[in-house]
Amino acid sequence: MISIVQATERDCQSIADIGKTAVEESHRGSSSVEVMTEFLERNYNPEAIREELHDSHNIYYIIQYNGESAGFSKIVLNDSHPDIGVANVTKLDRIYLRKEFYGQKLGLQLLNFNINLAKDNGQSGMWLYAWIGNNRAIDFYRKAGFMVIGSHNYYVTETHFDVSHRMFLSFSER
Repeated sequence: MISIVQATERDCQSIADIGKTAVEESHRGSSSVEVMTEFLERNYNPEAIREELHDSHNIYYIIQYNGESAGFSKIVLNDSHPDIGVANVTKLDRIYLRKEFYGQKLGLQLLNFNINLAKDNGQSGMWLYAWIGNNRAIDFYRKAGFMVIGSHNYYVTETHFDVSHRMFLSFSER
């Protein structure tokens, strides 16, 4: 059984654990072990997630499979980008799935859930950043209709950045 539920404070540890593991696995090789460790410890701990949950702009959802947290997403409605000439767009800030749930279409279900949520809130498109070295994610987004529209230097630390694709999905074309 699959369910998608809005995250609460009781999900902070689960989100932190899933995020830390998924980011490390998908971005392995993008930086040194030290840089990756610093990034993960700063961004994927229960307190950091708790702070994000308390920010009303952030919308977190958990996808559960047979009662177990399989992954999560974070979107921000009305998060425009200067290089996207469309109003009322949503940023897909995070979508991660535990590796043992790959191949079950859970990521696609969670993405479609967020697309529908954005549409229901009057949004006209969705954008995201995807690390250029994360071919699995880029292929996933392209299959869902996202197009590469630019690049971005995503700073992992003050001195290290990864080059990412900026990708966009127009809802009028979907």
